[in-house]
Amino acid sequence: MNGSAHTQSFGHPLPPRLDWLDSQPVEPVLDPDIAIIDTHHHFWDRPGNRYFGEELESDLLTGHNVVGTVFVESQTAYYKNGPEWLRPVGETEFVAQLAATSDAANAGRFGIARGIVGFADLSLGGRVRSVLDAHIEAGRGRFCGIRYATAWDASDAIRNSHAASGPDTLLRPDVLDGLKTLADMNLAFDAMLFHPQLDQLAELARAIPTLTIIVGNTGGPLGYGPYEGKCEEVLAQWADSMRKLAQHPNIVVKLGGMLSRLAAFDYLGMPVPPTSEALAGHWAPYIDRCIDFFGAERCMFESNFPVEKMGTGYATLWNAFKRMAAGASEAEKRALFSGTAQQTYRLATPLR
Repeated sequence: MNGSAHTQSFGHPLPPRLDWLDSQPVEPVLDPDIAIIDTHHHFWDRPGNRYFGEELESDLLTGHNVVGTVFVESQTAYYKNGPEWLRPVGETEFVAQLAATSDAANAGRFGIARGIVGFADLSLGGRVRSVLDAHIEAGRGRFCGIRYATAWDASDAIRNSHAASGPDTLLRPDVLDGLKTLADMNLAFDAMLFHPQLDQLAELARAIPTLTIIVGNTGGPLGYGPYEGKCEEVLAQWADSMRKLAQHPNIVVKLGGMLSRLAAFDYLGMPVPPTSEALAGHWAPYIDRCIDFFGAERCMFESNFPVEKMGTGYATLWNAFKRMAAGASEAEKRALFSGTAQQTYRLATPLR
């Protein structure tokens, strides 16, 4: 993607254009029996962009064998009252109730939010324990960790994450104390950073070797703003950092979540959405390297819906992932599509 008139829109979760998505070529579902845990999706109700249980269920029923999902925080349904640091617990309570309602209606088909990854302010240090205890209680056995999104870039063209206070937020002493508390409670840490920040995760892995660190969105490669037209440079820098991260056994990577930030194709300007083969072509240089560096047992696919719904439908997205995993063994495919997620998030509900 070079010189796009839509460059200013990358990095923003825009409402999907449903009529445009309907024009995406219909494909047969590849490898329809393989069990999938979608390790990263959101719920929210934003102007023109509602995505709650009904919308997710509609996507889950498009043909792939999705047996469970993991919800990742999206600043939805926070408590409106009470201490500021406890308000994010409202999201966990909301999602746990939504999941229970879905289970009652869809038993035996899929399990929405088998895992819940919430938000807590890690700058509280050791005091974050009380917030995590409240999440655990509200989650009804589903709460499995937090995401503390610290993706940050100096360019005004890049939309930074809500927990980022600068390029090295995760290495601040107060945040490190919060992460140590997370590790002590056997909860996972979902990291969201951009590719120039990845090296700090190696420092974090060394500092807290008992912390399960999950690198979201394939390590956050950027392809717009000051990174536009620099795809080879970005790939090389990203690959060097990811290769180093793979040396730390407590780091796992989610594969996906690149549509908006990598900006590999101009989904806002295309007459019809891409095929799964085209998607695989755009993302394989990153996903193939992750599987090579980390091994299938430390990689897991994510939809990042509804963010990715700006550029593709759910069925086509998972076909693209299956194309990229086509050369893996059956055991490796089980890890990539469900096994790594089951183990990393310690999901209590067994697969059907």
